[in-house]
Amino acid sequence: MTKEVETLEKVKQQAEEWIREAALYIKKEMKGSFAVNTKAHQHDLVTDVDKNVEAFFLEKLSETFPTHRLMGEEGSFEQIKDLSGIVWILDPIDGTINFVHQESNFAISIGIFLEGEPIIGFVYDVMRDELFSSFKGNGAYLNGEPLPKLPKNALNESILSFNAGWMLKDRRLEKLVHSSRGIRSYGVAALEMAYVASGRLDAYISFNLAPWDIAGGYALLQEVGGKATNFRGEALNFLEKDTLIAANPWIHDEIINTIYNQDNKQ
Repeated sequence: MTKEVETLEKVKQQAEEWIREAALYIKKEMKGSFAVNTKAHQHDLVTDVDKNVEAFFLEKLSETFPTHRLMGEEGSFEQIKDLSGIVWILDPIDGTINFVHQESNFAISIGIFLEGEPIIGFVYDVMRDELFSSFKGNGAYLNGEPLPKLPKNALNESILSFNAGWMLKDRRLEKLVHSSRGIRSYGVAALEMAYVASGRLDAYISFNLAPWDIAGGYALLQEVGGKATNFRGEALNFLEKDTLIAANPWIHDEIINTIYNQDNKQ
């Protein structure tokens, strides 16, 4: 094992410890009262818990890995203009609406990037105690058990996930409803990408996601042969928002052809 890999293994171990510590804090706060506010619009919620979890990771990084940088949803992203060195891309609570209204179906998501490439990924379903993790070249895991490479599949045998609201904005998605076996929506991008990586879903589609929504899930997908691009089939940009198709590689291009080819344009 090279020194660099050994160092990154220690980073992964430390990240997991902090994730579990943050999860305990989240569960504790759920039993009490916390402030809920809106950001860009009334459906874009943020709580004191989100902010405090991000602050927790900022403090831990400054103490333990002072050369690492954090791109977090609740403000620290403003300091990140490039992905040089090691950057932790964090969503402290992905699925804040679910956290507030359901007290379930939310996750802590972290993608650790080295010179712009995903090296380590975590998506932790706090309430189900399911930890999806990955290390570049060493596979992806669910609670320590290895996830297999994604099998060959067909669109008409696939379960897809996207928000019904997107279909109202782009009726081309109706074609996927008819072409697939079924449609689901969980309201938490990180988990939906993890579900694609684990085979629970065959694709996850969204029109507007930020880097912290997808970084952890993207790292997982790289280790199981999944494919993730924007709607035009282009590589994802982890410095700005974009569309997303994260899918089993056997159906990824068929999804693009269904919703974005020239014949279907409105």
